Amino acid sequence: MFISVVIPTYNRLPILQKCLRALENQQYGEPIAHYEVVVVDDGSTDATLDWLQQTDLPHVRWFQQDHQGPAAARNLGVQRAKGNIIVFIDSDLVVTEQFLQSHAEALRQGEQDLGHNRIFTYGSVINTCNFADPTSEPYKITDFSAAYFATGNVAIERHWLEQAGLFDTRFQLYGWEDLELGVRLKQLGLKLIKCPSARGYHWHPPFALDQLPSLIDKEIQRGRMGVLFYQKHPTWEVKMMIQMTWIHQLLWGVLSMRGWLNERRMAPLLQWLIDRHKPQLALEIARIFLNWYNVQGVYAAYAESQRGGALS
Repeated sequence: MFISVVIPTYNRLPILQKCLRALENQQYGEPIAHYEVVVVDDGSTDATLDWLQQTDLPHVRWFQQDHQGPAAARNLGVQRAKGNIIVFIDSDLVVTEQFLQSHAEALRQGEQDLGHNRIFTYGSVINTCNFADPTSEPYKITDFSAAYFATGNVAIERHWLEQAGLFDTRFQLYGWEDLELGVRLKQLGLKLIKCPSARGYHWHPPFALDQLPSLIDKEIQRGRMGVLFYQKHPTWEVKMMIQMTWIHQLLWGVLSMRGWLNERRMAPLLQWLIDRHKPQLALEIARIFLNWYNVQGVYAAYAESQRGGALS
């Protein structure tokens, strides 16, 4: 088994350094024969390229493209990869020493148990804002994910990706490019195997009020890309995933009082929680109006698509 870890990155140098150094420290044996790390820089404007050029990490190969989004970056990574197994992670994920071995053993065991190789493994993703020691973060209920195929921590045979058609590069804004590919993989009959021992720690800075404009913009982008997702797969399941239902309008409309409880009105409460060292709780409360922005973005993008506008 030859594993290629494919990592798109964009302006994340400090955490990328931790990510790649953790991947250099993998402890592995059978069924892994070799592994490599394929980094695709998606047009970073920080010092990422300079660092990649100067650093010497034996397992790392890197490539560069103009800024086109993670879907195009992952496709380039798969095309340049040498392995028969592709592991996708993000460049802000720090893994444990048994990470690759855990995925490899779960793939082998799953194939033996099921009698076929139409499988992929999904590891655990633990969110943390502890930059100094990200792997010390405990698992939390908010870390649970019901996603079928999410590229934060997944391992899959390369030929299934190629048969499904890789990522749709029209997903250039934030969100949904991995779950859309997951729909096509599910249509090929692939089964998800949970692999909690393949742990990755997803670092993000502690929540602060100055992040709100960016978070709101991401929710609006996610809404636009959600409509593209629905156009490709017009099912009730996808409508539920992208929050394009009356249920979500009602839920987030009631909770946010139809947008009255917004970032301006909730700022004092959020800052009060942040000042008391509870940034994660503040972020969870902020999701009330962030989800309302997402629902509004979905319906605005859908109305635009009905008028013949291109979603980008």
